[in-house]
Amino acid sequence: MSPPMAPAGWSRWLVPPAALSVHLSIGQAYAWSVFKPPLESALGLSGTQSALPFQLGIVMLGLSAAFGGTLVERKGPRWAMTVALVCFSSGFLLAALGAAVEQYWLIVFGYGFVGGIGLGIGYISPVSTLIKWFPDRPGMATGIAIMGFGGGALIASPWSAQMLESFGTDSSGIALAFLVHGLTYAVFMLLGVLLVRVPRPAKPSGDRPGAALDGPQVSARSAVRTPQFWCLWVVLCMNVTAGIGILEKAAPMITDFFADSSTPVSVSAAAGFVALLSAANMAGRIGWSSTSDLIGRKNIYRVYLGAGALMYALIALAGDSSKPLFVLCALVILSFYGGGFATVPAYLKDLFGTYQVGAIHGRLLTAWSTAGVLGPLIVNWIADRQEEAGKDGSSLYTLSLFIMMGLLAVGFVANELVRPVHPRHHEPATRPKEKEASDVQ
Repeated sequence: MSPPMAPAGWSRWLVPPAALSVHLSIGQAYAWSVFKPPLESALGLSGTQSALPFQLGIVMLGLSAAFGGTLVERKGPRWAMTVALVCFSSGFLLAALGAAVEQYWLIVFGYGFVGGIGLGIGYISPVSTLIKWFPDRPGMATGIAIMGFGGGALIASPWSAQMLESFGTDSSGIALAFLVHGLTYAVFMLLGVLLVRVPRPAKPSGDRPGAALDGPQVSARSAVRTPQFWCLWVVLCMNVTAGIGILEKAAPMITDFFADSSTPVSVSAAAGFVALLSAANMAGRIGWSSTSDLIGRKNIYRVYLGAGALMYALIALAGDSSKPLFVLCALVILSFYGGGFATVPAYLKDLFGTYQVGAIHGRLLTAWSTAGVLGPLIVNWIADRQEEAGKDGSSLYTLSLFIMMGLLAVGFVANELVRPVHPRHHEPATRPKEKEASDVQ
């Protein structure tokens, strides 16, 4: 399963499409909501029950990335992409069986547990390889791939809706849609498995992938013992919490904000707002991460966290007075949300080198699992309490918006505390190169 070494003259620009084939596929996870209403109707589920496969999938994403990161580094990108293909596609096939026999636990196990493992391994599978191919522009390289995860739903959502319309929304129609997803994504992800290559051990200056090993290198085991790792964990967790708090509640939030205005937001307009947020999420992953190559990783996170807090303040104080202002601030926040995901692998590379950057990235993604619970919990719980107290409209969200500002301030401070890693955590000079050589044999 070791990927072939790239021959002389092989273009490094073929690696991002390989990564995209995986990330565009697993990005389907953000389109799970398309299946919620049909499942609730066909199997008699509540909204909470129908969300369980997605929630378990995100939890398994963080856990499998954390625990499988070192294995991904040792086995290489082709092995990781193959595991992701098998798990993600098998998850859909198990879900198809569960829908066909109307056993919801099998859908949860298939899509959530098995498919979630594919999400985590697939998400980190190309990261270290891209950074080694693009040592001069690591932010741009990882941004291209991770952009696919943010944009996967833009393809999967209308595609899934069209299949359900053609096949029907009963259990057999859902099963057939799951089956088509599993088989199609298997073929698409296979392109990445076949295309991926690792760089040759050394090349002269300029675009030389070998330059990726220049400078201090830190193992994953040592990295988690450094304050830099935990500062970045806090930074990512706070940034994701702030973004996902709006993303998960987007449609009802914009509806509530302008419910009492002369031009309330319709259901279709709210759905369009959600699509705009997805586009901003995707654009931020490539745009902001590429910018980080020019101004530096710490500076771009100052923008994410500082300007993000300002956007929340504008929504809280004046968001209900102007729809354009509300929409613009939300789009900026979601672009920072996507940019934070895409920039963090390059930030890790700057601090810890490329020796085991994929494994370190996997461990850091536990911050995503935490934020995925924390962000929606803050927004939904406070909105429910405010509604019980007799409040409505934008006042349902004012407190949670100020809390998000506070969390971003915590992240800003954590980012300021990031310093170069102490030499005592560095690997001996010969070990990373020996490890790199063993990965491509």
